[in-house]
Amino acid sequence: MHLEPIVLVLIQIVIVIGFSRLMGAACRQIQQPLVIGEIIAGILLGPSLLGLIAPDFKLWLFPIETLPYLNILSQIGLIFFMFLIGLELNPKYLSGQLETAILTSHVSILVPFSLGSILALLLYPLVSNADVPFTAFALFLGAAMSITAFPVLARIITENNLQGTKLGTLALTCAAVDDVTAWCLLALAIAVARTETITGAFPTIILAIAYIALMVTFGRKLLQTLLIHYKRTGRLTQLTLAGIYMGIVISAIITELIGIHFIFGAFLLGAVMPKNAGLVKELAEKTEDFVLIFLLPIFFAYSGLKTEIGLLNRPELWLLCGAVLAVAIIGKYVGTYVAARVSGVNNRDASALGWLMNTRGLTELIVLNIGLSLGVITPLLFTMLVIMALVTTFMTSPLLEWTYPKDKIRLDIVEQETPELETESTVPIYRVLVAVANPLTQKGLLNLAIAIAGKGPAIVHPLSLIEFQENYQFQTTPDQTNRLIKQRRDALENLIETLEPPEIRQNIYPIVTSAHDVSTETVQIAIADKADLIIMGWHRSAFVDNRLGGRVGKILNNSPVDVAVFVNKQKPQLQSLLVAYADNIHDDLGFSLALRMLFNNTDRHLKVLRFNSLSPNSEESSYEFQKMLAILPESVKSRIEIIQIKESEPIKAVIEASRDVDLTIAGTSRTWGIERQTLGRYTDELAQDCHSSLLITRRYSRVISHLASLISEVPVS
Repeated sequence: MHLEPIVLVLIQIVIVIGFSRLMGAACRQIQQPLVIGEIIAGILLGPSLLGLIAPDFKLWLFPIETLPYLNILSQIGLIFFMFLIGLELNPKYLSGQLETAILTSHVSILVPFSLGSILALLLYPLVSNADVPFTAFALFLGAAMSITAFPVLARIITENNLQGTKLGTLALTCAAVDDVTAWCLLALAIAVARTETITGAFPTIILAIAYIALMVTFGRKLLQTLLIHYKRTGRLTQLTLAGIYMGIVISAIITELIGIHFIFGAFLLGAVMPKNAGLVKELAEKTEDFVLIFLLPIFFAYSGLKTEIGLLNRPELWLLCGAVLAVAIIGKYVGTYVAARVSGVNNRDASALGWLMNTRGLTELIVLNIGLSLGVITPLLFTMLVIMALVTTFMTSPLLEWTYPKDKIRLDIVEQETPELETESTVPIYRVLVAVANPLTQKGLLNLAIAIAGKGPAIVHPLSLIEFQENYQFQTTPDQTNRLIKQRRDALENLIETLEPPEIRQNIYPIVTSAHDVSTETVQIAIADKADLIIMGWHRSAFVDNRLGGRVGKILNNSPVDVAVFVNKQKPQLQSLLVAYADNIHDDLGFSLALRMLFNNTDRHLKVLRFNSLSPNSEESSYEFQKMLAILPESVKSRIEIIQIKESEPIKAVIEASRDVDLTIAGTSRTWGIERQTLGRYTDELAQDCHSSLLITRRYSRVISHLASLISEVPVS
């Protein structure tokens, strides 16, 4: 079938975007950056896989005559992506541990650059051609070895919640210094490649320095008028945005004409833009979606079409590829580690920093494409270096986890938010973690948590998680993440100040952090906090037809901590309680939480509706139920009414009894129309029809008692 080139290009774009998102999502599932999946998608669409298994289809889908169109689109994408990188390069990153960062960063460039230049002596006669000057070849290879991908590293730091730590601050500063230095080295390599000698590159270098100086002085002053205009209008108009985009293209043209490369002009304009938080945020958000979703995958696809792993068709070529990979990893890691240790950084942080600085990602691909387009590196060496970029980026997250485990980071976050409470050594502190995702339900959840926890010894942690779905979104930058965390924390602290009476506020300590998977992170933080109970709000999942599906269902099914799900019917008080009890461990949990609420408020009273028609000992309470009743003081026991029921429809009995109470508590059992599973027709009936607020409890283990901090003799089995 013959199609017009424009139609083929449009088909290519649809396939490239769809496949890139699919592979990116797959990589996110294994805790890898989105960029890894997008690079792999590009490679798989090229001769390495599609051309190997379906060569005719590959030639039809990507005919030679359409490649120039893809190239132009990918180059436009690069221009605007480099502008976003420059825009993200905040001088604030250069303020933390600057002396250590400068030494570490420059040594981390010098060592792999030197090793790369030495490796060039071996590779030049084997994988280069005589038309390329050795100096240009060595400069490009050294630059490729020494690159660190600042955007990918910044997102890895955010994903691991390291942005507020000493390691995270140092890594960002090192990467920022590295970024500036590496781009200067690349500019030098391009100038030498185009003029073929270092002396011939002097005019280009002088012009480049002059343009940089002009942009840093006059250009920055001119851009201040943009900031003044933005502050006056409060937004970026289409006319203003058009002017900025024109400036990006003009700056790119100037650096291309100077003789370096157009990406430097775009990067430079982004770097000198005023770093006003509102301006940068709006400009980034208006620009990034089209660039990252539409244009950048085309760049990955175009790179993949030039990557042919089949060129490595002999064992000795794979050995050379291994040598390239070893030089890149060892040079970057050793240079970073040694310099950091000399600067006084502890062993673990220095090691983690070495792995972080090994991240190359998209930045490496940009360098390699420039080298290939200039003819400095051959398709064979290009393929080797693409493999190196993939491996070094892929290994960063697992090696960082091995060196600097997330469990320790979570523990640090929890300990940072939790003060030391003075209690008797034999009295445990009762800990409640409250997932406060929805601002509309936060106050109700906190009031319930306080009613259960009491004044002490207890700690209530409202947990607010900022979920990030994409790696390259502006909001995932460390600076913006910190800003979002502060906003959430301020909102929670303002909410806590409204709680009455004032003395209940003293043991409430909010935890605010970022996460890619809210349910998993909630469970892991609960483990780190050694929480006795997780309290969550109730909602209907968008993809599962019951209220205990989605994130709530994941936590119910996977948490090794007892869980309670609150269905808030906006009752003003929690004074009259009803426990639906059917002799199972989940109802035991509900009963113990109700008892805590009785202990904490002498005005509360409890009605236990005990359904026992299915029990072999229908007239006797369960062992644990008996033990809990036996150890209660008379002041609590006198406020409990136990009603035995033998209804054939216990759910209706509970719904009817809920008319006269503020809170009904039921375990996750089929008896009460609520199951722990996230599928089934039973999961909504009581939640929908209950007249009072409802607390759904799910117990994980019998050995944890929720009364231990209140009374000494507690059943634990």
